[in-house]
Amino acid sequence: MTNKQIGFTILDGGMGRLLERLGAPFRLPEWSALSLIEAPSFVTRAHTAYVESGAEIITTNSYGLVPHMIGEQRFADEGRLLADRAGRLAREVADNAPHNVLVAGSLPPLFESYRPDNFIAEDAPRILSSLVAGLAPHVDVWLIETQSSTLEALTALAVVKDSGLPIFVSYTLKDEHGRTGPPELRSGETVAEAVAVTLDAGANAVLFNCSQPEVMSEAILAARRVIDASSNTSAGLGVYANAFMPEPPSDEPYAGISEIRADLDPDNYLKWVGRWVEQGATIVGGCCGIGPEHISAISASRDSPSKMPDWGSNSPIKMQ
Repeated sequence: MTNKQIGFTILDGGMGRLLERLGAPFRLPEWSALSLIEAPSFVTRAHTAYVESGAEIITTNSYGLVPHMIGEQRFADEGRLLADRAGRLAREVADNAPHNVLVAGSLPPLFESYRPDNFIAEDAPRILSSLVAGLAPHVDVWLIETQSSTLEALTALAVVKDSGLPIFVSYTLKDEHGRTGPPELRSGETVAEAVAVTLDAGANAVLFNCSQPEVMSEAILAARRVIDASSNTSAGLGVYANAFMPEPPSDEPYAGISEIRADLDPDNYLKWVGRWVEQGATIVGGCCGIGPEHISAISASRDSPSKMPDWGSNSPIKMQ
């Protein structure tokens, strides 16, 4: 154990699989949005579970609030209202938490996860405007997440840039078995290129999510080099991996609900977290299949540093 300062922010875990475990309505194509529509009390229960596990940032359940998941007509009629509901539910839980909790407004892939080729730049503002309008009164930070390309991410960033709130951008990475070379977004852009342009565009933090934990370390190292060489050396760097089996290469369509790995129990996931923090991550949490038990293990290890050596540097957010 070294004398490094213990300082990182704990993000929550995945929402969809937790809702399924809780017995909430859950199916494709609506995914986690179905609970928001039909049984919002389950969303409150999920947020509460993460807060009780030690999460310091909880993410609005707005990932599924896009036309290709809830339908064009429902989005047109109810998109802003549902986004408002997602923000309000998270805000209520955060405001009643026993410790300081921030609310991150999730701005998801607008057309399909893992499919940068499906992005329609001219249609994106229409979708983003409803999500941002509904979420804005309730959130403390924007989380533009599971982005497969810089075009996708920076389009969303431009919409919220003047909101006055911190902006986190999180990319998903190529993670199929056997791939070699530098870490890449699913678009084929390198992590180094993506981090540089994202910081230049005004992001306060760059994260990596919804990919296998095995590909995260190289991404962190590449990102840390760019951040340390930039004019924004205090930018946050985060990871929240998923527990899915590897998805198909990014030029193939997302096939459905993925199988969860058996080897990413809390103890094993914690080993990955320890590595990421040592490599310079300042925000850690989990994505699909990573639940409150994993977040609890991360929180306990931070509170008892002897359980994990060499925690990283300061959190990019000052908890009030």
